[in-house]
Amino acid sequence: MEKKPHFVRREFLTREVSSISLVLLLVAVLLLNVLLYLYLNKFYSSLGRTERDPGLCPFGHFKLGAVKNCSPWLSCEAINREVRKLKCVGEGAVKKVFLSEWKENKVVLSQLTNSELKEDFLHGLKMLKALQSKHVVRLLGYCEQQFTILTEYHPLGSLRGLNETLHIPKYKGMNTWHHRLMLAIDYVSVIRYLHSSPLGTLVMCDSNDLDKVLSQYLLTSDFHILVNDLDALPLVNRSAGRLVKCGHRELQGEFVAPEQRWPYGEDVPFEDDLMPPYDEKTDIWKIPDVSNFLLGHVEGSDIVRLHLFDIHAACKKKDPVERPSAREVLDTYRKVLTLLVREAVMPGTREML
Repeated sequence: MEKKPHFVRREFLTREVSSISLVLLLVAVLLLNVLLYLYLNKFYSSLGRTERDPGLCPFGHFKLGAVKNCSPWLSCEAINREVRKLKCVGEGAVKKVFLSEWKENKVVLSQLTNSELKEDFLHGLKMLKALQSKHVVRLLGYCEQQFTILTEYHPLGSLRGLNETLHIPKYKGMNTWHHRLMLAIDYVSVIRYLHSSPLGTLVMCDSNDLDKVLSQYLLTSDFHILVNDLDALPLVNRSAGRLVKCGHRELQGEFVAPEQRWPYGEDVPFEDDLMPPYDEKTDIWKIPDVSNFLLGHVEGSDIVRLHLFDIHAACKKKDPVERPSAREVLDTYRKVLTLLVREAVMPGTREML
């Protein structure tokens, strides 16, 4: 019987090993894709959970802490009897904010400070009641007669303190492009929710500079974003010809959208009656600036910015009609997250194949 040359056997073995390696590589890629799918599915499920009360309570009720049962919003009597002020933690043009306690839970009590602005205060309360969802701070009770609102307490405070929070040893592990991009997705999700809210298209008017915008949002302990201040949230109704103006004063600076600035030049004194109204696309103009803050300057954040360049350029179109909707921006952010997570999980896979 004739024996095959050794080089033929070696060639056969080499091909067999190469085939096995390729199969193993394909199996590994498949498993990584499955893991990636499960991860992203879990992430998007958390983003897409019900828009209603985050505690899964019926309208007009809430759950707090480890309590399993839903309680009705606290009335004037209950607030006066059961809520104890601890200290003042903030004061704005409309209200003063107190860290308080209710049944061993930390809560926030807000009270009107300027009677001339009571309409703004009551408008904020109306919005807070109507917009309860996973995007909005949880309402615990209110007293219209005493101009008092009770909401859930979030110890990390407003988004203004994000960078300081991420320097705390406990939270340093969250200071990555991945977690920061997820915060940006949360922020755009809030804008999308306001633009398609149960009440109609709402514009976030308390947003004339970056610091003011950041003060309107809270950072939760599990690193999500909630909108907290809804005092200035006018309604756009195109079918009825209703547009909005954010206040009665002249707005200036690059942060506000072009259509929010006085269009008649410096030679013509500002008059509120002559100022043209505008729509929700002013919020879209501001998204790149807020996201730039949220992304920070960590490893990988510049790559994220590069992937978001086109959608951010579209947000900065001078003509508001040419800007994308909040839904389109949100879809792009999610696609970028999916792409970058896949690249992080499977670096160089395409080249290996």
